[in-house]
Amino acid sequence: MKVILLSDVKGVGKKGEVVEVSDAYARNVLLRKGQGVEANSRSMNDLKLQKANEEKVAAENLAAAKELAGKLDGAQVVLKVKTGEGGRLFGSVSSKEVADAIKDQLGHEVDKKKVMLAGPIKAIGETTVPVRLHTKVTANVRVLVESL
Repeated sequence: MKVILLSDVKGVGKKGEVVEVSDAYARNVLLRKGQGVEANSRSMNDLKLQKANEEKVAAENLAAAKELAGKLDGAQVVLKVKTGEGGRLFGSVSSKEVADAIKDQLGHEVDKKKVMLAGPIKAIGETTVPVRLHTKVTANVRVLVESL
């Protein structure tokens, strides 16, 4: 029997796949637990429409990320922090502070997890910080750290 899987099933397949399983396994396990539906013409059409919709949403997200990357790429953010002798910072500048500065100064909401700092910034000066907006899109933001 052909079955469209509604969730990942170990040893059988992933969500959205059409798999051939025995009639008993399909009726007694997959259909009863809600892990799959019988692959008839109606459910195959629904699957095709659902995949088309997912592709459309993914394309829209990629386009939005590219647009935001165009705005953020090369933009400069200024952070003012307390410093001690010799220009050393008290503490460091983290990705959360960079994300908050992007929101405040540039007006774009960026998750702190998307700011890809190699390590915390511990010195005064300019640093280029990559911001991953999408798996395929990365923007470079210049972060200028100044003393108060």
